[in-house]
Amino acid sequence: MTSQLPASGVPGLLTGSVPPGLYRLPVTETPEHAAALAADAGWRAARLRLDGIGDKAAFLDRCAADLGFPGWFGHNWDALADCLTDLSWWRKDGEPHGYLLVAEDWDAFHKAAPEAASVARTILTDAVEYWTGQQSPMAVLLA
Repeated sequence: MTSQLPASGVPGLLTGSVPPGLYRLPVTETPEHAAALAADAGWRAARLRLDGIGDKAAFLDRCAADLGFPGWFGHNWDALADCLTDLSWWRKDGEPHGYLLVAEDWDAFHKAAPEAASVARTILTDAVEYWTGQQSPMAVLLA
């Protein structure tokens, strides 16, 4: 289950007053603004655009393209988990304060491919938990 982002919103997540997690992006917030706030706070941010994605293969392809996965990404669930728990490919110019992934059009993806969305959500949740307590935590916002 996905939690609603507390009242302090994205700024609270970026300052640590809200613990990293998998949250629903408030309807009053845009993915662009959330990513910009993250970048301003020294976090690495990426937008995963899921419009028109209707199956596992398309989801994995979009992850590879939008997130800039390394060439070794194997286009399967295990490889997705590996990429999200080894973020060496996402580090540029040193260690960021954290990692923010904004998954846009999540509800449409979930409706089109409920089984794939369920597996993807589990992998995203596991990645967030893996990075919790690390110097650079990860958070995921479903928009």
